[in-house]
Amino acid sequence: MARNTYELGLGLSEEHVALADSVSSFAERAITTELIRTAVEAPSEEKFPPFWQALVGQDLLGLHVPEQAGGGGAGLLTLAVTLEALGRTVAPGPFVPTVLASAVLSATDSKIGIEVLPGLIDGTRTGAVALGAPLVGAADGDGYRISGITEAVLGGEHADVLLLPVLVGDETRWAVVDSADLVITAQDSIDVVRGSARVQAEDVRIAADRLLDKLAEQRVRSIATVVLGAEAIGVMSWCVSTAAEYAKTRVQFGRPIGQFQGVKHKCAQMGIALEKARAVLWDAASALDKGDDTADYAADIAAVIVPDAAVTVAQDCIQVHGGIGFTWEHDAHLYYRRALAVRGVLGTREVRALRVAEQALAGASRASELELPEESEQIRARIRAELAPIAEIDDEDDQLIALGDGGWVQPHLPKPYGRSAGPLEQIVISQEVKAAGIALPQLLMGGWAVQAVVAHGTEQQKLDLAVPTLRGDLVWCQLFSEPGAGSDLAAITTKAEKVDGGWKINGQKIWTTVAQFSDWAMLIARTDPSKPKHQGITYFVLDMSTPGVTVRPLREMTGSALFNEVFLDDVFIPDEHVVGEINDGWHVARTTLAGERVALSQKMEAYATDADLLKFAQGRELSTIATYHIGELIAESQAIDVIGARVVLKQLSGIDVSTTSSVGKLLGMGLGQAISEFVVAELDAAGAVAIPGQPSDKAMEQLLAGRATTIYGGTTEVQLNVIGERMLGLPRDSAA
Repeated sequence: MARNTYELGLGLSEEHVALADSVSSFAERAITTELIRTAVEAPSEEKFPPFWQALVGQDLLGLHVPEQAGGGGAGLLTLAVTLEALGRTVAPGPFVPTVLASAVLSATDSKIGIEVLPGLIDGTRTGAVALGAPLVGAADGDGYRISGITEAVLGGEHADVLLLPVLVGDETRWAVVDSADLVITAQDSIDVVRGSARVQAEDVRIAADRLLDKLAEQRVRSIATVVLGAEAIGVMSWCVSTAAEYAKTRVQFGRPIGQFQGVKHKCAQMGIALEKARAVLWDAASALDKGDDTADYAADIAAVIVPDAAVTVAQDCIQVHGGIGFTWEHDAHLYYRRALAVRGVLGTREVRALRVAEQALAGASRASELELPEESEQIRARIRAELAPIAEIDDEDDQLIALGDGGWVQPHLPKPYGRSAGPLEQIVISQEVKAAGIALPQLLMGGWAVQAVVAHGTEQQKLDLAVPTLRGDLVWCQLFSEPGAGSDLAAITTKAEKVDGGWKINGQKIWTTVAQFSDWAMLIARTDPSKPKHQGITYFVLDMSTPGVTVRPLREMTGSALFNEVFLDDVFIPDEHVVGEINDGWHVARTTLAGERVALSQKMEAYATDADLLKFAQGRELSTIATYHIGELIAESQAIDVIGARVVLKQLSGIDVSTTSSVGKLLGMGLGQAISEFVVAELDAAGAVAIPGQPSDKAMEQLLAGRATTIYGGTTEVQLNVIGERMLGLPRDSAA
């Protein structure tokens, strides 16, 4: 399959979208609810389900197998797209076990693979892979004898050929064994649609070429994580959409249950879990396809996140449905069972998290590097040449002027304030600025101010305010929030009364960052109280030295004072400092050019990060529990990185990023808190005192300061409302 220009493996190409649509359409036609229910109520002894030949006709069984082995050569990422679409149907039959077997066989060149793969690809034979305890093997002349039992082999009952783990000496290898040579017993599986089996080898002799060479146990588990994890994501997708639809239509207490925050937030968390699981699963699949050195690490991260997320989301789907979700007749339990079965064969969460921690502590890392199209190199050459003379400027002030006037500080802005740079050019500029060792001015709130002024301001405002801000000469604050208008910003009561030549402002603002150091402020005030809540608001720029402006720092729990109260008593703002139209301030405040800006990270780097976590852990004697938690935190951090890369990819492709970006921001808000809380807890009594030069000094500050991350800019709870409504289409609160 051809690669889309901006396809990275972290997002879907156009070909992948078409494939997903095709498989979904096939599944709707061929794998019906009636067929699934028949499989549940009257299990068939037949090897193949009724839709098997139609499925074979879709040419999906060999999609991922290399072309030289007779397959489509599309790789695991493309297979994952197929498996997610089919996973939404909780389909019976041997498709998933068989493609897992062929994926493992394709991972190494072998004579037996050449013999077995054609039958697995054309659907005449089925396969299965055992992921449980290994059997024992011993050399026997020019072959091996294997004995032992392994449990819970997915699809094992009807498999023609099985890949079994065999312990030979101190190494686990994989044997390809025909079912006729084994004792296979169907087991009472928690998954009532697709069964599992016990597989027993009783002194079975196999030829030497049936023991696969150069195939590490870890690689087999990585492939299994991607194949089974992709199906689990299909399970999650069904659960999220089904729960959301039910929450929209089920009415209790006179309104849809999706309006109740308890239900809305649960559904939103389900959607977030799905987005996170997709991101790390696709990343792992892509890494395996490319043969990255960190492919197994990426798969281990997916193994920490995906299986448990699938189980949790399936549980929550049942919870949202209430009593009906607990019935045999509702399909929710079938998806819950499938998720449990998948999680079970991928090993315990403890083992999975410990693998991630051990690799991270040993120095493993996986950067979400963007694979840019060829045209980026032409852009890069031009950008590098233009930045070179700026990098040579020794005087810091002169360099800042050159950066601001050249449009480098906010390149997404239109010229001359920016460079009218699209997403691709913004990425290249960011990379080249960093490579040149150039320090851009930290605009802080000024970045928001410039966007509003450039988008809606007069030419004089742009000259007087945007230009010096981009040079780093002006510090801004934002006078939006009030004591009675925090997350509900449109509830502001600060009044602006028209007077000769301008406006008289009276009111109080709060939670204003760096107001005590600011030269100018963005201010919204109510200019027409008779208009509806989101109307009658006007956007002003305010010189903070104006008489009547009183700033009172608010001492935070850290002891510092970053935030402030600002009192406005008969403050005069001239007409020329109105930005946009009168009474259209809500539009100005919300509709800026921020949506055109490409951000390369979703993390809050000012707070605790994975780098802080690993620095703390290096050289320390860690308990198993502590190491386990490190594995969880590293996996979460990597997921946020990958989501950030997906946001950029979507921007490159012109796709709306609001939902994915919101998910990344929400996860990033909590990561720093979790890391600092872990560090302080691990310090035990030493975590209760700040010792200069010791980890507790920085950790205590990060712990206390980090509590703000889930509050400012919209609390976690408000963000969950937004995600639930925008991602899942849940109804807004009836009072809104």
